[in-house]
Amino acid sequence: MAAVNLGAWLCALLAAVAAVLPAADALGMNWGTQATHPLSPRIVVQMLRDNGIKKVKLFDADQGTLNALAGTDIEVMVAIPNNLLDIMNDKDNARDWVRHNVSRYHFDGGVNIKYVAVGNEPFLASYNGTFDKVTFPALQNIQNALNDAGFSEIKATVPLNADVYNSPANNQVPSAGRFRTDVAPLMTQMVQFLANNSAPFTVNIYPYLSLYLSEDFPVDFAFFDGLAKPLVDGERTYTNVFDANFDTLVSALAAVGHGDLPIVIGEVGWPTDGDKHATNALAKRFYDGLLPRLAANTGTPLRPSQYMEVYLFGLLDEDVKSVAPGAFERHWGVLRFDGQPKFPMDLTGNGQNTMLVPAKGVQYLPRTWCVYNPNAEDKSKLVENVNYACTFADCTALGLGSTCYGMDANGNASYAFNMYFQVQNQKDEACDFQALAVPTQTDPSTAACSFPIQIAAASSTSSGHRRARAGPLGAAALLVLLQ
Repeated sequence: MAAVNLGAWLCALLAAVAAVLPAADALGMNWGTQATHPLSPRIVVQMLRDNGIKKVKLFDADQGTLNALAGTDIEVMVAIPNNLLDIMNDKDNARDWVRHNVSRYHFDGGVNIKYVAVGNEPFLASYNGTFDKVTFPALQNIQNALNDAGFSEIKATVPLNADVYNSPANNQVPSAGRFRTDVAPLMTQMVQFLANNSAPFTVNIYPYLSLYLSEDFPVDFAFFDGLAKPLVDGERTYTNVFDANFDTLVSALAAVGHGDLPIVIGEVGWPTDGDKHATNALAKRFYDGLLPRLAANTGTPLRPSQYMEVYLFGLLDEDVKSVAPGAFERHWGVLRFDGQPKFPMDLTGNGQNTMLVPAKGVQYLPRTWCVYNPNAEDKSKLVENVNYACTFADCTALGLGSTCYGMDANGNASYAFNMYFQVQNQKDEACDFQALAVPTQTDPSTAACSFPIQIAAASSTSSGHRRARAGPLGAAALLVLLQ
């Protein structure tokens, strides 16, 4: 009972603090760097400050990133990747990690570290239990190491996918929410530990994925504009899947005795390419509904009129993210890879038709593109070369329902060749493809399909040699070419 009362007190305190903060102060951003040419950390940090973003969630504890954040007072969630969880089962290793990644940065005038994310969605059902035995011990060791180092105010938490809880098939309402049976005992232990340490439960909720994974899912239920048929759960009514999902978690927490445990939304957002529902227009619709609710502390039916700590996913597009879940994975950013805004977005939640402040000081490679050579004598290797280009560069925009879908074979080849050419920093030899490609200073972009120019090394932390992960990209381009 003491833990429940403590959780309620923390929720009330957070709500009181949020009531006097501007909306942007209550918003965080996920800053991922899985890109061939990630923007310089100092450019990104300045962009965060220009947009009034006071919280950031990282996926590692990169030294360059943390150095750039030093002295800014931006609240930071640093992270331990899944592949290090096993190592953190050793208490000495956990203490060493805290010493190297927290103690050296967290001081007056340093980095304002608020959380340590222990893993990232480690209990995802598709992992088949790979991290089940190592996550909780790692969480315990990291929090204990933080406490021992005098940083008890920094909380260790585990960002979890929403698939760790559900409602039974015969009663799919939020009030029936329970933790997934295969991880229920483990989740019960973890929740108790979080409560004992006044740490939040962190969950990633994606209404877009509900829509992507089911053709039968009602489109309007993914948004907040009240156009969907409501879901009735006893005396409570749900008009969107975000609230229903959140309250399913609240019910699952209540079922293990911690219904008042603070919840942090570690990731929520909407992609803009790579699928028929991943568009700028639908992303804008999603954020136009979400942000005013957050600003007004609307809460959910089970937690009405409450502050919600939220990290939007994500800040920037990342062109080497795995596309195993879908081609959209590389297009979650509210900003393009170069820090340019995609659509109007008012972080204050006041509904203003305003654009985010773009990245400043970004330098680009020369305005040169690589396109298909219509005068090539031997075109028999065209498909093979397009496949090669799309294995080492991002061709997700060519897929069905994506922004560049529907061009002719020459246009598809040009797009693939240019993406590879840009990833390779416009090296002369990167625009040949067995004489099937030629460089041009004429922009081949169409009204719907942008052929990008990559950022220069001076604005990036990469030399451009990172390999894009092979996936369905080449196959997607090939299918289009062969039609």
